[in-house]
Amino acid sequence: MKRLLRVFSVLVLTAVLAGCGYNEIQTRDEGVKAAWAEVLSQYQRRADLIPNIVNTVKGEANFEQETLTRVIEARAKATSIQATPELVNDPAALQKFQQAQGELSSALSRLMVTVEKYPDLKANKGFQDLRTSLEGTENRINIARNRYIKTVQDYNIFVRQFPQNLTAMVFGYKEKAQFAVENEAEVKKAPTVDFGTKK
Repeated sequence: MKRLLRVFSVLVLTAVLAGCGYNEIQTRDEGVKAAWAEVLSQYQRRADLIPNIVNTVKGEANFEQETLTRVIEARAKATSIQATPELVNDPAALQKFQQAQGELSSALSRLMVTVEKYPDLKANKGFQDLRTSLEGTENRINIARNRYIKTVQDYNIFVRQFPQNLTAMVFGYKEKAQFAVENEAEVKKAPTVDFGTKK
């Protein structure tokens, strides 16, 4: 009789867990981890390209040192942050990571604008290839971030709905941190590029 009662209890518990979203929470949690890994992979790809870009630019006589220094420092800061899967559970750490990556993006944008003043560098085949790779990587970062944002949004909505919210609470599943734009109005503004006039 006791054995039958245990088997029945296990079956009821299994049915309750399945019906309250436990398995789906697991699936969605793994989806968030996979999307985050793709974001990190694309950021790493960009970080790996930067030393080659910097070395190519350094070869140009009289290139603006301050611009190069900003890129090098921004890369060092961005790669110094330990980007673990747990980062998505810590909004403050994710914000710090995002800020460092944003600073690196800004430094790279300034570098690419500055390069326009150097025709020999623009014509350099090696630099053109690196620039194309960087542009492709920036696109991949954008796609990976968008997938991550969507995956986290789906996860967060799911764990807030009843009865999954009870299951999530019991098993300690919380909403995941999301990428955020600190100054959305500034981001939407197109950059102003002024190369001055040559006489």
